[in-house]
Amino acid sequence: MVQTRTDCLFQNLPSVTPIQGVSLDDWNDWRWQLRNRIGSVEALSNHLSLSEQERTDIQRAGQRFRWALTPYCLRTISPNDEKCPIRMQQIPTGAELYDTVGSLDPLSEKTNSPVDSVVHVYPDRVAFKVTNVCPTYCRYCFREYFVGDVSEARTHDALHQGIAYIASNTKIRDVLLTGGDPLLLSTDRIRNLLDTLSSISHVEILRIGTRTPSTLPQRIDDELCETLASYHPLWLNTHFNHPKEITRESAAACMRLVDHGIPVGNQSVLLRGINDSLVTMKDLMQLLLRIRVRPYYIYQCQNLQGTAHLRVPIEIGLEIMRGLRGYTTGFGNPTYVLDTPYGKVPLNESYIVGRSGDDVIVKSFDGREWREYNPIGDHKVESSITI
Repeated sequence: MVQTRTDCLFQNLPSVTPIQGVSLDDWNDWRWQLRNRIGSVEALSNHLSLSEQERTDIQRAGQRFRWALTPYCLRTISPNDEKCPIRMQQIPTGAELYDTVGSLDPLSEKTNSPVDSVVHVYPDRVAFKVTNVCPTYCRYCFREYFVGDVSEARTHDALHQGIAYIASNTKIRDVLLTGGDPLLLSTDRIRNLLDTLSSISHVEILRIGTRTPSTLPQRIDDELCETLASYHPLWLNTHFNHPKEITRESAAACMRLVDHGIPVGNQSVLLRGINDSLVTMKDLMQLLLRIRVRPYYIYQCQNLQGTAHLRVPIEIGLEIMRGLRGYTTGFGNPTYVLDTPYGKVPLNESYIVGRSGDDVIVKSFDGREWREYNPIGDHKVESSITI
């Protein structure tokens, strides 16, 4: 048998083995993965090496900020490495309790929500929050106020209000299904939502934002892909932050989507100690291209409550972007952005006004100024780029 280029790629990627005693049928069932998410110190300690201090810190931080992860995601963590980049994204730490400036809603989404399920910042497009459930609860998620909160569960009434708002506003041509993670809805419910939205004459584009390819690739099955492929033009953005997250399983999920004609982009978040180096970020971008995922955004980590230990100065991000340009494939260069209550701002000379002490001042797409608290602090910034 002739070995294909795809076969060669998969040989170079790690495969995630099931937890001992779990059948392959269960392991490959995304609903089983969700039912068996790990969300307690006791369950976690069966799989990861935890010191007494770590157990205490996880317990304390976990009481304040929700956390859970799928068995699949758990198995991608190096069990004895406290600095494992996936562990740092998914497992609470004591550092989360000592953030004195972070906000619970840094993008003021509640202010920008004309109805409960819709965030409307740009004139022609909206984010439609169709569920508040995610496969995992990442430590830096800017919707910490919303995801996993039982009181924020999306009811049929809330979804109908969102659809009615979109249908009544003829300027809306682009709808992003988000959450939570919209692909955690059943395939039938996704189909019904897409049917309804695509029947609105002024809605030209449907988009989906999902973390499932990297944290729950079992969800990306043929039935789902065939359903999504019925609603072109439909675009999908996923979320990988580190090369370690790209496994045979997550690569296969992305390729399955692309094979069904669904363009897949990636949104990363710049995170201290995880991907805040040129070497790591370039490796990630190049590996994404190999699995047919186009890098789209690198986000500056939000001033979200509990994330001070993960944030880095914008100057570091600018230096990484400078190191990518010219040294990797052109379309492997994402746009480095700061998300603000006024929309996403590209972090480049056209939009950065300057630095004022610990604040970086930027201009939004419509000319409004935003001050982002972004101190240098104890970070080593050896940048040829000044703000």
